[in-house]
Amino acid sequence: METGPLVSVDRLAQRLGDPDLRVVDATWYMPAEQRPGLEEFRQGHIPGAVFFDIDLISDRDTDLPHMLPPEAAFAAAASQLGLGPSHQIVVYDGQGIFSSPRVWWSLRVMGFDKVAVLDGGLKAWRAAGLPIETGDPAPTPVESAARLRPHLVRSLDDVRQALDDPELQIVDARPSGRFLGEVPEPRPGLRGGHMPGACNLPWSAVIAPDGTLRAPDELRGAFAVAGVNLERPIITTCGSGVSAAVLALALARLGVDQVPIYDGSWSEWGGHPDTPVVVGPSAR
Repeated sequence: METGPLVSVDRLAQRLGDPDLRVVDATWYMPAEQRPGLEEFRQGHIPGAVFFDIDLISDRDTDLPHMLPPEAAFAAAASQLGLGPSHQIVVYDGQGIFSSPRVWWSLRVMGFDKVAVLDGGLKAWRAAGLPIETGDPAPTPVESAARLRPHLVRSLDDVRQALDDPELQIVDARPSGRFLGEVPEPRPGLRGGHMPGACNLPWSAVIAPDGTLRAPDELRGAFAVAGVNLERPIITTCGSGVSAAVLALALARLGVDQVPIYDGSWSEWGGHPDTPVVVGPSAR
């Protein structure tokens, strides 16, 4: 199977059932939508898929949403899902491409090398007339392990320091209204606006109308319009670390494949009492 960040539905269909292949449903919706991903998985998923619960497989010692868990907890969850570092893993979601990159990134952070996102997700799979399975997930546990790759994740202190680095770019995947502070944040208690000097590239700008990732030339254009220099270091961020991974996936498609994500994102930064916040256009 392809070693890049994306896999087509045709290619996945050809390989479905291979003993070293694992398919992961990562469907997740914003809390206000009140659409449980597990229930949608039960109603229809790619045959043999297991369900990765972004909220459940997370750090239980913080109030921040779906933060990365410790290595041991991640390894235990991966084991129960039948996922080992040697497996070829394809992650998808029900929207097209939205929450699947978060699991793609999480697995990579934890030392899983052979991970890709299904381009177009379940929507593309259904549109191709490919088979659908219903019912609860039925993973077969395996021995697994996790090894944190710290260069792929950033903390609040890391981002504070990054603001003083003129070469480093912070790219925010939230919609422009939230970035500018014109639209309230969906999570209560958060200030509006953005980090000083950040660029804004809404995650939806890198997704085509059919739910697939845009072509490389279109992606390069989108980053250029947002003022992002692909030759300089980048940290992606968003509301809670989900759509930031969409930008990380888009960058990986362009060969910029070691981009870290600020895990706490605006849920942490916007709720912190002393982090600097800009309302309106960025001054950088």
